[in-house]
Amino acid sequence: MKANRWLYLFLVLAVSLPAAWAQDLPSVELSAAEEAEVDAMVLPVPPARKVDFDGMRKSRLVRILVPYSKTFYAVDRGRQQGISYELGKALESWLNQRYPFESKSLKWRVLFIPTARDQLLPKLVEGVGDIAAGGLTITRKRLETVDFAEPFAKGIREALVTGPNAAKVEKLEDMAGMEVMVRPSSSYFEHLTELNESFRQKGLAPIQIRPADENLESEDILEMVNVGLVNATVVDRYIAEAWSPMLESLVIHDAFYIRDDSEFAWAVRKDSPAFLDVLSGFAKTHKIGTTFGNILHKKYVKNSKALYNATTEEELKRFAELVGFFEKHATTYDFDYLMLMAQGFQESQLNQDARSHRGAVGIMQLLPSTAADPGVGISGIDKSADRNIEAGSKYMRLLADKYLNDPELTKLNRTLMSFAAYNAGPGNLRKFRRLAEKSGLDKNIWFGNVEQAAARIVGRETVDYVGNIYKYYVAYKLAQEKQRLRAKGG
Repeated sequence: MKANRWLYLFLVLAVSLPAAWAQDLPSVELSAAEEAEVDAMVLPVPPARKVDFDGMRKSRLVRILVPYSKTFYAVDRGRQQGISYELGKALESWLNQRYPFESKSLKWRVLFIPTARDQLLPKLVEGVGDIAAGGLTITRKRLETVDFAEPFAKGIREALVTGPNAAKVEKLEDMAGMEVMVRPSSSYFEHLTELNESFRQKGLAPIQIRPADENLESEDILEMVNVGLVNATVVDRYIAEAWSPMLESLVIHDAFYIRDDSEFAWAVRKDSPAFLDVLSGFAKTHKIGTTFGNILHKKYVKNSKALYNATTEEELKRFAELVGFFEKHATTYDFDYLMLMAQGFQESQLNQDARSHRGAVGIMQLLPSTAADPGVGISGIDKSADRNIEAGSKYMRLLADKYLNDPELTKLNRTLMSFAAYNAGPGNLRKFRRLAEKSGLDKNIWFGNVEQAAARIVGRETVDYVGNIYKYYVAYKLAQEKQRLRAKGG
């Protein structure tokens, strides 16, 4: 794979270019005023409980577990959005109308609890939530551990989606031997596994099911397919349709489907008959085909260009020249060089000539005053890519050592949170972790935990900044692996 194909992927995903700014580094500990600021934002998660509808009525609370996703649930400075969010808020209004309390001052509340995709059902069974949402498909395997309410949509088609350079596929059997990336926790993985069994009985080569990182949502994988880095994926067709206006190179295969009879519904714990009955009543007036369901479908599927910002594309030619600089400085400052390179792309598209309105310069978008600070002490960052990358790497190490010197942190999470400090400032990182801790989340895990607090405090920018870097990193790793296989003749 040519280097510029790597870069094309990153250009497609690029967003704004925040800069690392010079500042007197704050204390590691929060001040009393900062603690009070965090306390005012805490939304404690109720303790785990396993109750049916009567128990929910006593607390006037329904907890919905949701995956953090641009399509299903996202937060920006307290503003929640997405398909699962709108369905949950509709449930809240419906409960208050259908099951009111004697006192008009008492109201039903719906609480959204962001949860990793692969933890939705386990956390539901544990009693952390009452509903698992997020476009879940009813499958045989899932029915072994949970029940599903009345579906919001039936006849959902699970479609093969390929990119611009994929081989021609005209029928289901043409997928024999094809490499397809899906999350292991998804219904697509389960259905592809079943399909492989039928291929085996027919004497066909199995589909090569490549497990995707569980931190990647379907839209993330579609972005990679769109530029040809990932060969193919399988998603619900409505998700591919929602993203296709932005990801214009996607090929959605409609000549056949992996499944064409899937049903999208909320999952609930077993032995919850009363709650199942309540949710069935809700679904009848909110599913696809009803006024509400059709409006929701139109908003999130038919009008995706209004929801997702268009991205820019430009040609970059210096990728190969920069690899050596990142390898050298990542070794010196103990980072994964692909992680730092992904950060460099997020900051400037690896453009040493980049200049921000704040005065940040070069590939790593540092202020010269930050680089000149005694803690970094590197000059010439405006002229030399080597020096610029060195300064960014050293500043990252400074942030990690001062604010993330915690043995409970894994190397990956330390790096991800250093990115957050680089983007939002170390003072905000302290608040992110403290708010996560006080909200019952894990302050040592970025995805699904500290990132939720970041979204509440500073909005989507830092969440997207770290998330995009991670996507770029995964893409680099995939491209690197493919190059190794080609070199071996595999």
